[in-house]
Amino acid sequence: MEISRAAEWNPQWPASVDIFDTTLRDGSQFEGISLTTEDKLRIAEQLDHLGVHFIEGGWPGANPRDDAFFARAAAGELQLETSELVAFGSTRRPKGKVDEDQTLQNLVAAKTGICCIVAKSWDYHVLEALRTTLDEGVAMIADSVKYLTQQDRRVFVDFEHFFDGFKRNSEFSFRVLEAAVVNGAEVLVLCDTNGGSLPHEVEDITSQVVKAFGADVTIGMHTQNDTGCAVANAIAGVRAGATHVQGTINGYGERTGNCDLTTFAPNMTLKMGIETLPPGSMERLTSVSRHVAEIVNLPPNDALPYVGKSAFAHKAGLHTSAIARRPDAYEHVEPSTVGNGTRFLVSDLSGRSTIELKAKQMGLELTGEQLTTALAQLKDLENAGFHFEAADASLELLLRRATGWRNPHFVLETFRVTVDHRPGEKMALEVNPLGHFDGVETQATVKLVIPPDGGQRVLATGEGNGPVNALDAAFRAAVGPRFPALDAVRLTDYKVRILDGVSGTGAITRVLIDASNGEQRWSTIGVSENIIEASWQALSDSIVYALELAQ
Repeated sequence: MEISRAAEWNPQWPASVDIFDTTLRDGSQFEGISLTTEDKLRIAEQLDHLGVHFIEGGWPGANPRDDAFFARAAAGELQLETSELVAFGSTRRPKGKVDEDQTLQNLVAAKTGICCIVAKSWDYHVLEALRTTLDEGVAMIADSVKYLTQQDRRVFVDFEHFFDGFKRNSEFSFRVLEAAVVNGAEVLVLCDTNGGSLPHEVEDITSQVVKAFGADVTIGMHTQNDTGCAVANAIAGVRAGATHVQGTINGYGERTGNCDLTTFAPNMTLKMGIETLPPGSMERLTSVSRHVAEIVNLPPNDALPYVGKSAFAHKAGLHTSAIARRPDAYEHVEPSTVGNGTRFLVSDLSGRSTIELKAKQMGLELTGEQLTTALAQLKDLENAGFHFEAADASLELLLRRATGWRNPHFVLETFRVTVDHRPGEKMALEVNPLGHFDGVETQATVKLVIPPDGGQRVLATGEGNGPVNALDAAFRAAVGPRFPALDAVRLTDYKVRILDGVSGTGAITRVLIDASNGEQRWSTIGVSENIIEASWQALSDSIVYALELAQ
């Protein structure tokens, strides 16, 4: 029986949804993210490349970075082809005047054609947080929207805590919506600001708003993920008639994050037949997701739907055998539609079919005898503590060796690492800004033959912050002049795990190293009772893999 993948559009749903990206503002509130102006410009370029309709650039006047971002964008440093830039701010202050309100002046000065302002829609917030009357709360919205439209700005209004406010006092919620509409607001965005609503609540309340105002303005959604329902709530809003959805790349955002656009967009388009991105743009989703992760300096979430490294990964031998015959047997969409791909994970549970598929995926043709050898080696190494499904680069090198391939770049004769620790000796402040009285120097020496077959013997020394850094420095000093491609290679993560918890400091350790050349990302592995030896195994594999990529 053939499984149909065709998305079915329901006439009760909108034909298309506008995507409003707030990664540069709301997304930057995610713990661990701190964006420079340059970062914001580069992310905006990626969002434009993806084809989102609106890019919220930040809050002008809130900090120097956002001011610089809008200034550089206005000066022509940001050339958007598909997206429109939006400046974010708030309504005027209680009992204030719009023409004297600094936030509104900053919005106008940002020189964007669209302004998105946040407004109080929960009576509890108006009465307790703003300490003003409900009538003044309504007037703040009406005055602010009217002022911005008079400045020839299109106005979107984010109604903060809308669903909580509606449950408590729906009459006031309708009053603030009406104040925005009659004064020229283009989009009314219903915000689940604390992320506490569930899809059935969102769909019911949104449908009431759409019924009241949907014929006059666009209804939008802004959902947080505190209950794990941000994407589901956005979908519920669209089912109720919303045609504008705000979210972020990879779900970055305050606390537990925002509606993840890398999940929402394909759910809309591939599952429901609702247009979200320009034709041909959905295939860019995975690369944009990973590119943004690199810019914000956070490891990509491998478990993300659609764009994650593990989204189409298969480990069980039964699955991989079936996929070899019918690619759609265990995948809910074709991975290439979102720019991702099928991955076959190998472990001591793997069979010959898994190894064969993995080798073919890597462009390797192994004979039956080579497959048997590779599988036996893999099972032995996994039994010793290796974990190849987390280290694709080391796995590829293992499979290459099964074909008779040998590292053509260098061969190690020996390496040595020394740590000189002098307690009580204060290091220079430029070396140790904290002024600790611990003098520690780490030095590594490597001796290599380049190339392996009768080549030149090279001896090099390097210093570093610890043995791995020193080894990396020594290694690069030895091979760097001969392999300029290594200049672009950076080690992005270093993980150590104790595999034998009962042996104390003599336990077997597993080291995983993540690296990147700016275009590709890979992982390598090493296992040994000696943590430095395990680190060398992973480091050496990483460098060899980088050199193979450069050929």
